[in-house]
Amino acid sequence: MIVGGIDIGSATGKAVILKDGDIVGQQVIKSTTNPVITADEAMGQALEQAGLPSVDHLENVVVTGYGRLQIPYASENMSEITCHAKGAHWMTPSLRTVIDIGGQDCKVISVSPKGAVLEFSMNDRCAAGTGRFFEAMARALDCGLEGISALENQGDNPCTISNQCSVFAESEVVTLVNEGIDVKNIIAGINNSVASRLMSMSRRVGVIEDVALTGGCSKNYGLAKALADKLDITLQKLPEDPQIAGALGAALFAAERLDKAD
Repeated sequence: MIVGGIDIGSATGKAVILKDGDIVGQQVIKSTTNPVITADEAMGQALEQAGLPSVDHLENVVVTGYGRLQIPYASENMSEITCHAKGAHWMTPSLRTVIDIGGQDCKVISVSPKGAVLEFSMNDRCAAGTGRFFEAMARALDCGLEGISALENQGDNPCTISNQCSVFAESEVVTLVNEGIDVKNIIAGINNSVASRLMSMSRRVGVIEDVALTGGCSKNYGLAKALADKLDITLQKLPEDPQIAGALGAALFAAERLDKAD
């Protein structure tokens, strides 16, 4: 059985191909302005990795993400929350809480022992605490996303970043720089600010270990450390790229649909 899953996010497009329950192709690319093009490029590269000539060789394809309604060759579209829970739980079955931090929204998902969604909290009204927020902060500090993420750049005396809005927070960071505040303390303050927001969301759902991060911002090691400290937990490191969790979940659902049809 060969199936595919696609996750079209605001910042990146992801594709995963499963063959008999194993990942044989995966790809993460920068999103284009057209979700169909994003899906085609991500899936095309995943197919190449899997040694398949075209999407026609897949027995089923399920899609999730912002552009999920636009993909003509997908048999079904599903919510990101359901797919992220499914994919992350497949990677690490002991997970009971998944915190997804994407380019445009954040989600905290409570997961059952079988990988089903029990409850969730989502921030999709503004860019606070998302990839777009970190892009604005990196621009203000002229340090790149890697600079904000690096553990060696986390200062010992984090500044207080009072604004959650990306625009106002960017202005606040510029002011701190002009006041001569140590950039490392500003970076630590940025990550602490987002971690505090995620902690509030997590508490609304209820944090049950094991806990893991998914999405592009899961690769922000400074944020991961700040969040783990605030929640007083050890975050689990997923065995696969945490950015593919949604696409992997979609592929797993594609396989399940075929099993039920037989």
